[in-house]
Amino acid sequence: MRLAINIDHIATLRNARGGSDPDPVQAALLCEEAGAVGIVCHLREDRRHIKDDDVRRLRSTIKKKLDLEMAATEEIIGIAIKTKPDLVTLVPERRQELTTEGGLDIVRQKKYYQSVVKKFHQNRILVSLFIDPVDAQVRASADIGTDMIELHTGEYAEAKSEQQMKVRLGKIQEAAALGKSLGLGVNAGHGLDYSNIKPIAAIKEIDEVSIGHAVIVHALSIGLESAVREMLRLINKQ
Repeated sequence: MRLAINIDHIATLRNARGGSDPDPVQAALLCEEAGAVGIVCHLREDRRHIKDDDVRRLRSTIKKKLDLEMAATEEIIGIAIKTKPDLVTLVPERRQELTTEGGLDIVRQKKYYQSVVKKFHQNRILVSLFIDPVDAQVRASADIGTDMIELHTGEYAEAKSEQQMKVRLGKIQEAAALGKSLGLGVNAGHGLDYSNIKPIAAIKEIDEVSIGHAVIVHALSIGLESAVREMLRLINKQ
């Protein structure tokens, strides 16, 4: 299983004081050196962490995959097409939320997202749709021609009991298997950390996990490269 690292929180820390430190681009290079296959950043409409210049510098500096998380708005779509990340991951976005709270509703917005996927494909950019692990959403995503899906693991991560976690894990397993059967790449992310990653890593249909907050927090104690390597060991020790 592959590991991509979300560096948004490096930019959050930088923005708390202004200036240029810590630099998310330098953090991204450390993550690559430690074994991450890709770098994820979320260019929000309010620019609360990642800035436009960060995306440009990441595109010109990192050697591995750049995954640009984004809402499918006209402004951000234009920036993505100009910047040419390897992958865009389309996510829902609300100004009031602390972090992404759930998946896209592709079933209800099928026509719109189909047009967005087509636009990115015309510009030779791969597309992933961030969705809840629900069969109807997986099928709708496949119907509109996306390259892959990213299954929202937030409810699993927030489970209050072992039984609840088991049930939610089962939904992720089912959605991942369905996605694979429909020819989609399957990623997963949100709320994953060092204590809950192993059951997700055991799902053979999941190709890649995207993790940010847990790794960045752990890096404060042991360093970023060590934090990435420790997560990789957990993911691949099955």
